[in-house]
Amino acid sequence: MENKEIKVIAFIGLGVMGGSMCKNLLKNKKWTILVKDHQVEKEEKLKKFGARVANDMEEVFEKSDLIITCLPGGNFVKELYFGKENNISKIKTHQLIIDMSTSQPDLMICLEKEAKIRGAYFADAPIARTRQAAIDGTLSIMVGSEKSVFEKIKPVLKYMGKDIMFCGKVGSGQLTKILNNMILFETVVALSEAANIAEKYGIEVKKLFTNISKCSGDSFALNNHGLNSIAKNSFPTLAFSSEYALKDLSYALELGNKLGVKLPGALTTEKLLQNSIKKGDKDKYFPVLKKHLT
Repeated sequence: MENKEIKVIAFIGLGVMGGSMCKNLLKNKKWTILVKDHQVEKEEKLKKFGARVANDMEEVFEKSDLIITCLPGGNFVKELYFGKENNISKIKTHQLIIDMSTSQPDLMICLEKEAKIRGAYFADAPIARTRQAAIDGTLSIMVGSEKSVFEKIKPVLKYMGKDIMFCGKVGSGQLTKILNNMILFETVVALSEAANIAEKYGIEVKKLFTNISKCSGDSFALNNHGLNSIAKNSFPTLAFSSEYALKDLSYALELGNKLGVKLPGALTTEKLLQNSIKKGDKDKYFPVLKKHLT
């Protein structure tokens, strides 16, 4: 690929994760960071840290060497590029496009095809870990792209993540993220079941999880979702919500259906997340499903 220096980076989507990720990019003073979000207050917040607010999408695509999207899901990514503004047509030759949302692999393949038609480059690079990791710049980032594109964007991604993984061709980053989340959600169900048994038996859940963390049942989910949420019966908003978890899980179920792979555990988890939402907890941290198991 063209060895063009990255000078201007546009960041679209300044939500719970994206806002902190963009803030970390601002630590490199060599880059001009353009920001765009549908909420003006989020743009203004980043402006205080040195970002420039783009007037419109025309400016984003006209002035940027690299465009990063971090949106709530594939439907938002699809609307951004193929919706009424037809932003896909604004992509320039040699431009780099990265989608860091959690989206469907097929959509990523479609975006890469459209980018190539216009002489541009595309990578999917969804993120994992917590909101705090986004703040600290220690996210896991799973990249699907051509190897040369990965090497080009890796120095940028390092400002936002600690573990930058090359997963293979475009779409494989999303595949890795989707399956990671499927495993996470199903593990949280098991932790919730264990917590409910412990409570009925009269054992402190924190003590149970602390002991299990020294055994074969240890996991990232136990140490984060288990000890920090389930054990405390703390399910705040402004965290990874039941609604978002259900959306991500739906991508795994779509893949299973497309490939003819049965996913009984994922289907059970889907029902539990749907139940949380039905009970009024769609905006709460998704381990809230624990309280609806009893």
